[in-house]
Amino acid sequence: MDPRTFASLHTHGFVRVATATPLVRPADVRFNTDAIAERMEEAHRAHVDLMVCPELCVTAYAIDDLHMQDALLTAAEKAVGVLAARTADLSPITLIGAPLRRDGRIYNCAIAIGGGRVLGVVPKSFLPNYREYYEKRWFAHGRGTTGQIRLNGVDVPFGADLIFQADSLPGFVFHMEVCEDFWAPTPPSTAAALAGAVILTNLSASNITIGKADDRHTLCISQSMRAMAAYAYSAAGAGESTTDLAWDGQGAIYELGDMLGQSARFDTSPELCIADVDTGRILSERMRTGTFNDATGDAAFRRITFAHKVANGDIGFHRPQRRFPYIPNRADKVDQDCFEAFNIQVDALRRRFLSTGGGKMVLGISGGLDSTHALIVAAKVCDVLGLPRSTILAYTMPGFATGEETRGNAWALMRAMGVEGAEIDIRPAARQMLADMGHPFADGQPVYDVTFENVQAGLRTDYLFRLANHHGGFVIGTGDLSELALGWCTYGVGDHMSHYAVNAGVPKTLIQYLIRWAVTSNQFDAATDDILTAILNTEISPELVPGAELQGTESIIGPYALHDFFLFHTLRYGFAPSKIAFLAERAWSDLEVGLWPHGYPDAKKVAYDRATIKSWLGVFTKRFFGFSQFKRSAIPNGPKVSAGGALSPRGDWRAPSDGSPQVWLDDLARVPD
Repeated sequence: MDPRTFASLHTHGFVRVATATPLVRPADVRFNTDAIAERMEEAHRAHVDLMVCPELCVTAYAIDDLHMQDALLTAAEKAVGVLAARTADLSPITLIGAPLRRDGRIYNCAIAIGGGRVLGVVPKSFLPNYREYYEKRWFAHGRGTTGQIRLNGVDVPFGADLIFQADSLPGFVFHMEVCEDFWAPTPPSTAAALAGAVILTNLSASNITIGKADDRHTLCISQSMRAMAAYAYSAAGAGESTTDLAWDGQGAIYELGDMLGQSARFDTSPELCIADVDTGRILSERMRTGTFNDATGDAAFRRITFAHKVANGDIGFHRPQRRFPYIPNRADKVDQDCFEAFNIQVDALRRRFLSTGGGKMVLGISGGLDSTHALIVAAKVCDVLGLPRSTILAYTMPGFATGEETRGNAWALMRAMGVEGAEIDIRPAARQMLADMGHPFADGQPVYDVTFENVQAGLRTDYLFRLANHHGGFVIGTGDLSELALGWCTYGVGDHMSHYAVNAGVPKTLIQYLIRWAVTSNQFDAATDDILTAILNTEISPELVPGAELQGTESIIGPYALHDFFLFHTLRYGFAPSKIAFLAERAWSDLEVGLWPHGYPDAKKVAYDRATIKSWLGVFTKRFFGFSQFKRSAIPNGPKVSAGGALSPRGDWRAPSDGSPQVWLDDLARVPD
């Protein structure tokens, strides 16, 4: 792939959307036309694809009976033609509002212009006639209208049945509705979304009162989620008449319930709020959600196709990009989100424990992240059930490469948690097994191959299962979602297997964050917090190969931060590796750009360039789509925790164990070095 093509957001399914708040004067059509044109030119310089202006911005909204004056209506119609002509050399498709006459009626219209012409006109369906609004005094409703309208000597599509589609970008399909349409129990945009519109827009006036801005946000969130779409909302602002009302110029762009951008409110300068909408993400969600497709109604829409040129190359990225998609990112709700994640596991393990008869919980403790997290979840289960923590039988099982630091951490944790702890040295049993196999290590040779590693991993799990038999308990698995994705676990009688895999739905990055949250939110006592903090600061390692240098997991298979990023976008949306690489570069290439989780330690912040991203994405692709599925096809039960998905063959992910990764590797090869 050409580097400029790869760097272009349009290549990866993004459409740049803007809401505009031009300064207007009541009934001053010439002034308003110039103000709209200035915003169009600004949007062009910013490479905007679609710009949404407020309702009736050509004339201004709050002009009351002036809407019925012939001179004003004629000026408005001419202004639409002038603005349409000015789009000939500009990139944005611009949506403007104006009152238009048709068949002896006046309609409050949303008008799409671009490429030097009027693309189509959509009349407002629902006219407010309560409180401060009296639109039925001037306008006819547009429900059920279809056909054409003659503007400046040209017939153009007119009606409530229009959606608009670009000829060059598959996801650039938009619909227009006007203000009150959005407040209706069934907004017109719902039917339009079911008919294929991906970007829903609202040209609004909507005066401001206390709390109304929150209402608009709620509606945008709800509609973008329910209709599985983007929603761009633009309200009237500075310059509107304040005879009886006030205006705040609120603009907001949402995608599947996520706010991508919002304008400053009560700004006396013209506003342009820009965000890059991921139409590929929207279409992916629709394809995966049968309910959306089952809801398709009988409403017939005409599709107006328009030519659209897109900018090639890197034009920036107007989108909040999360580095850690599995980690809670709402600063004001971190405690709530972490509480939910943690207690999903607690409640799931509680239910499984009770269903087994309430004996003992058996757990291997290594002094690493995963077993630590499994232990604190199990401890909370005991607390919830009012049981002593000695219900948990915890074992540390040092092998040939176990370090004193991790062994010490394991014992310190078990003591701090008040569980029943014990130690089983697996080295004698491992030597016997290796000798029985005729392995070179038994003869004193330093051969540390996969057999050498898996003998240790297998013995630990074997001991745990037999200990569970012996004490009338069951084995709690410690392996996490990231390890399952990469196949970084020993199959069968190894860390792959347990009676209940409590961490199976939690990726490594979230486990780290939840342990840190357990400390900062005082889930346990000070002694426990100290050891949890020490474990967080320990390098991730399987500790299976002896030597002076620590066997660092991430130096072998790559950073979990990147792998969890790759996994989320692969599992949740099915994105191709080339798009994942594009997103990862935007998220990880600059320490100062992108969203870090609330409270994330500065010392752990790193950046990755494209070469590094592509290299580890290759490792992920081979392991995930290649030789790891057979392990996921046989995993024990465990709770799903994140909306990003889980890998249970009974749930989110089902795939053949002998599938080929070649299609994904070929796509990754397209990413320029």
